[in-house]
Parts: sequence; C-alpha cells; structure tokens
Amino acid sequence: MAITSANQLELLQTAEAVAREKMIDPGLVIEAMEESLARAAKSRYGAEMDIRVAIDRKTGRATFTRVRTVVADDELENYQAEFTVEQAKQYMENPEVGQTFVEEVPPVEMGRIAAQSAKQVILQKVREAERDRQYEEFKDRAGTIINGLVKREEYGNVIVDVGAGEAILRRNEKIGRESYRPNDRIRVYIKEVRREQRGPQIFLSRTAPEFMAELFKMEVPEIYDGIIEIKAVARDPGSRAKIAVISYDNSIDPVGACVGMRGSRVQAVVNELQGEKIDIIPWNEDQPTFLVNALQPAEVSKVVLDEEAGKIEVVVPEEQLSLAIGRRGQNVRLASQLTGLDIDIMTEEQESQRRQAEFELRTKLFMDNLDLDEFFAQLLVSEGFTNLEEVAYVEVEELLVIDGVDEDTAGELQARARDVLEAKNKAAMDAARALGVEDSLVEFEGLTPQMLEALGKDEVKTLEDFATCADWELAGGWTTVDGERVKDDGVLEPFDVSLEDAQAMIMTARIMLGWVDPADLEPDATEEDEELTEEAEA
Repeated sequence: MAITSANQLELLQTAEAVAREKMIDPGLVIEAMEESLARAAKSRYGAEMDIRVAIDRKTGRATFTRVRTVVADDELENYQAEFTVEQAKQYMENPEVGQTFVEEVPPVEMGRIAAQSAKQVILQKVREAERDRQYEEFKDRAGTIINGLVKREEYGNVIVDVGAGEAILRRNEKIGRESYRPNDRIRVYIKEVRREQRGPQIFLSRTAPEFMAELFKMEVPEIYDGIIEIKAVARDPGSRAKIAVISYDNSIDPVGACVGMRGSRVQAVVNELQGEKIDIIPWNEDQPTFLVNALQPAEVSKVVLDEEAGKIEVVVPEEQLSLAIGRRGQNVRLASQLTGLDIDIMTEEQESQRRQAEFELRTKLFMDNLDLDEFFAQLLVSEGFTNLEEVAYVEVEELLVIDGVDEDTAGELQARARDVLEAKNKAAMDAARALGVEDSLVEFEGLTPQMLEALGKDEVKTLEDFATCADWELAGGWTTVDGERVKDDGVLEPFDVSLEDAQAMIMTARIMLGWVDPADLEPDATEEDEELTEEAEA
C-alpha cells in the first residue's frame, strides 16, 4: 500500500469514522496513523533512522521526513540519526550542537506485513485513547449509582455495558441469589475507577453498604436535600441490613420518612436488593442508646460500655437472647458493624453468675495475698477494689472509708500489697530473663515484668521483635473467617492493653530503632492551618 493522492482523503475519512465509533478525538487517530506509517518506513529505511510522518489535517497528505541531530564529535553514536558539526556543514550553515536537520524522503510502499503492523499500532493507540476517555469520564463518578446492560458472564463475574465501555461486577460484589442473562438491565454502584493497562477500569458493586445508602437517597427526598442523614449502614447482602438515620429537622421523623407511606419508599429499596430485609433505626450520639436501637427487635435490660477497649456488654432477658443474637449471629453481627463496637451478649442470669464469680475470685485474691479473712476481703471488693495494685497505691483516704479500717490498718494493708507485688514482679522478671528477654526490651518504658514474661513466652525477646509486632498481636482483635467473627487473643490483652496503647508502644519502639523518623509523623503545618481555618469558618 502506498500513500498516494488516490487514498490521501481516505486516511482522513477513516480517522473520522474510527473517532466517531469510539467517541475519541480524530486527532488521536491521526497521530496513531502517523506513528504506524513511521514504523513502516523504518522497516524500509533502517530501524536506527529517525523517520517521522506528518499527515495534513485538511488534505490527508502524508509527508515522510528524516531527522538528524548535530552532536559533538565524541558523542556520535547513531550514524543514521546523528552527525557531527563538520558533517552537518554539508547541509546547514553554521551548524551548532543540538540543532536538527530535517529532510523529506520518498513515501514508502507498504507490503502485507508492514500494513498489518501499521494496523496493529493504530488499533493499540485507539484502544489506549478509548481507555483514557473512559477513565476521564468515570473517575469523578465513583460513589454513584449507574444503570447498565449485562453483556456476558465470565467465571462468575458479570461484564456490564455502561455506555462508554465495559465495567465489571465481580462475583463477590453480587448479591448471592442473583443471576443475569445478556441484555438484562442492571442497577449498580460504581465502587472504584482506576487506570489499568488492560482489563476493566470500572469496578461495580451491589453488596457495598454505600449502594444501599445511595438507593435510599434516590427514594427519600429528605436524604437528598440533607434534612435526613444516613449515619451508618451494615449489610448481610441479600438477607438483612440495618441502617441508622438522623433528622436535622425536629418536625420530621427520620425512620418514618425512610419507610414512606405504607412502606413504599423502603419497599422500593428492598425490591432492588432482592428482598433484603432492612431495619431502619434512629441514630444516637450516645453509644449505649444507639446500641439498644441497633439490636432491635430484641429488648435490652442493661448495657455496660468499655470505651477504652471499644467493647460493650449487653444484658438481655433469657427469652430475648436468641432474638438479640439472631440467626447464625446475624443480628448482633450487624449491630456490631453498625456501631463499631465489639458486643458481648449475655442473659441476666449469666451476668449475675459472672459477677458472682468475679466477686469470689477477687475475694480469694485478697485473702490469699494479703492474709485477710473472707469478710474483710469481701469488704474490699464491695468498695470497688479489683486488684493488688489498687490497694497498694491508692490514696489512704479511700481505704479509710471502709468500716473498721483506721490509718494503721490501711498502712498495713498497703505494705502487704506492695510486698506481694514486689515479690511477683521479681519472679516475673526472673522468668522473663530465663526465657531470653534482652535488656533492650526490659528497659522499654511501659512494659511490666509480667508483660515481659508473657512476651518472652510468645518469642518476643528483643526490641526489634517488639517493633515488628502488629497492634492486634499485642492487644487482640477480631477477624472474619467464613463469614463468622473469630477472636484473636493478644499477648498483652490480659493486662488491659488497648489497640491504641499497642499502636503507640510499637511506634515508639520503631522510632527508638531508627526505623521511623518522628518528623514524618508530625502533621503538615499547612494542613493544620487549613483545618483551623475550616473550624473557625464553621
């Protein structure tokens, strides 16, 4: 194929046709053609030559040129694309290093292989331009709902035509019972848009909590207008969900507004989600109250919150236990996701038994270690003392409020407690040393001898070992295995070390070892100023 006057206009027509079909700039198609023609020309003139092609945007005429650059004598490497100052004098007046000399060369006659190669270059460039256009069009639409058309299914993943290209709904983002056929209409949530060299760039979801929130925004005008806000969503996709809402207008009931007349609004969302049952509950900034709402329809007798540990105990009547937990733990799991708390549910009888067991255990602790009779030990427990440290280091006045305790008795109690603690600390430190715990860890501030012994038993024996730990390995946490929440016990969990404490200690260790620069942890001054400005404006 030769680029002659007979097909010059055809080049422009082809470029415009491809651009219209792919909805991209015709200039990008022409640039791809120029590159493909230049590549074909190099196959004839030499791969090392700098051959360039320019297609006139009006006439379609393709001009082939050879470009050579003037270089210093000692820098000449490519004789086909470079020449020295002396050599350049044959073609240029007063040549200087860095200048280029451009000369037109005859157009090439492309054979079958060259034509095929040129076609591949054009197709590749067009695909890249198409992907760039798709990304630019959708990058700001992440977090919104879109309607699409099912094209096909691949290995359980659904390929969806979203108008400007293809998007993917992965198997784990589908609601369990759903199945699709080609040309089915589908409503999906754009979960993420990211640049990819190949494959889909638009990732969809129907299981994301945000999908449900966006559906409610479409059905409930008060949410769209900002009068009602969705504070949290927890889903077991296709089965059940909980959504917490709050109204900023006292005259509007947020739950009633979301339910709608005769349930019309919530039913529209339920139908879209294949019958997923939805509990709409009022959000409350008071966590115990919010949790009681979240556990509906179960009735709660009492709530005990440990804010530092992020845990909460919920006491329910015996007949409400199964309802509070739900089928396969679904109700308590959704309530936990909604509130962000670890929830421990027990009956009133179980709580009574647990408290009695704790009372007896603490009584025995004081009897055995402080050489007290049962009655006196029970007095200490009744006054709220839970361990030897509290007795040893509490202000004397707090002991004097106990019946029968004077200053001498209080002093004797504290002396005994301190002696026992000192002996226990020495024994724990000796055990830690025997386990191989090194000085670098022993001298680390915040670790007691008992903690050091526990760390040694878990093969954490140096500051380096400690610095490589994850926070949950120290403080404990929860993971999900096969849909069930599983407890991971932390090495320092028995010592009431919270996740925040664990994170702080680990970071301190890394700073001491030089692994982390403290300056990197300081907030940017500009960001702080912006935050202060925003707060002042608010």
